[in-house]
Amino acid sequence: MLNEKFKNHKIILASGSPRRQQFLKELDIDFEIRLKEIEEIYPNHLQAEEITDFLSKLKASAFENDLQDNEVLITSDTIVWLENKALGKPSDASQAVKMLTEMSGKTHKVITSVCIKTRQKELVFHDETLVTFAKLTLKEIEYYLNNYKPFDKAGSYGIQEWIGLVAIEKIEGSYSNVVGLPTHKLYKELMNF
Repeated sequence: MLNEKFKNHKIILASGSPRRQQFLKELDIDFEIRLKEIEEIYPNHLQAEEITDFLSKLKASAFENDLQDNEVLITSDTIVWLENKALGKPSDASQAVKMLTEMSGKTHKVITSVCIKTRQKELVFHDETLVTFAKLTLKEIEYYLNNYKPFDKAGSYGIQEWIGLVAIEKIEGSYSNVVGLPTHKLYKELMNF
């Protein structure tokens, strides 16, 4: 359905995430990938979805002068929000251990914002999912990090991996949002765009 709607447009996904790319394929959208290096820095006063909204718009702004009239750009950003602080991608293994230890036995929020941009307009929306982790031992955390190396993921984990199978007791909201793209909302917003 989306391919029909956008048959005269070119969809561009500005994400190196294989998970986001797979979701777009599964939504039956023809797209191309364009990447730009962006320093993901945001003002300290921003909270929760303000951070991901800001970063998804920042990623889109890098393409400001490159978009053609028929091009539709999609950018996205995901964070884990735990006890009023943002957990992004870990800088190293010790930070990943710290993040997973902090999340152990608690509920956190996964927030993903998406920016859809053309030369004429820009739309930003977000989704939130609550994820409850069981208590994790240090041995389990180290096993996961050593075998799955989730250093490119917000909060140091991928719900679709081993840790999702053994440690997640409950999720409230969209599963695809936790993976990194709220596909149900993206589909709706693109159909209405």
